[in-house]
Amino acid sequence: MFELPQGALILELADARAAAVKKVAPVLEPFSRRLLIIDDDTELCELLIEYLQPEGFRVDVLHSGTLGVEKALTREYSLIILDVMLPGLRGFEVLQKIRANSRVPVIMLTARGEDVDRILGLEIGADDYLPKPFNPRELAARIQAVLRRSSSPSSDSATPPEETLRLGDLEIRPASRTAFRQNHEVDLTTVEFDLLKVFLSSPGVVIERERLAREVLGRDFNPFDRSIDVHVSNLRRKLGRPPDGSDRIKAVRSVGYLYAVPVKGKVR
Repeated sequence: MFELPQGALILELADARAAAVKKVAPVLEPFSRRLLIIDDDTELCELLIEYLQPEGFRVDVLHSGTLGVEKALTREYSLIILDVMLPGLRGFEVLQKIRANSRVPVIMLTARGEDVDRILGLEIGADDYLPKPFNPRELAARIQAVLRRSSSPSSDSATPPEETLRLGDLEIRPASRTAFRQNHEVDLTTVEFDLLKVFLSSPGVVIERERLAREVLGRDFNPFDRSIDVHVSNLRRKLGRPPDGSDRIKAVRSVGYLYAVPVKGKVR
């Protein structure tokens, strides 16, 4: 994939900043969504603030991984944007500490072209990643897609009993975005929960990677992007094997995945 040099990224962001100034702010309450950017590139952070604020986001910035962890865990944010290459506590370590205590969505920024960085971030629990240099419009689109997935309906006294989806030893509650295995809650990321929901909605049916990319990641499938495969691998590990010892999620080569129907299992 062709990538622009860092200088071109700054120009792209500057152009986007100029365009953002002309935009009308959303009708929604200003800064109703809060983002935390943890990146030591001060110029990039300043430009992202100027681009994202007209989109209706309130943006906080920190340039230290250690401070970033403290901020992420002590304040309520809609989403974290986390750079891999941080001084001191690296991005992967920051993500591990966040995931140990919070399900807040995280998008990682990777400066390297190596797939290992992206795969490692997803394995630790990132919801998505974006390699530098990037178009700020793509970052905004990724943010919106992740937030759409992570949002859950608000509840009140007039809300009917929560709908559940059950198959074998698994149960998910879409409204509260919680999952249970043998009545014990399973800690899933936003992407992992959405994958499981798709699988349990179509047990025994082969689901193409293209569909998973659209419905779960909110973007078109790229054959060179292994995000779906890594997220499925994480989901398998967290769910473990069913009581009969078989594979829950089976890979169908060159096509996608199939969630196996357990013996006597029925979706209710």
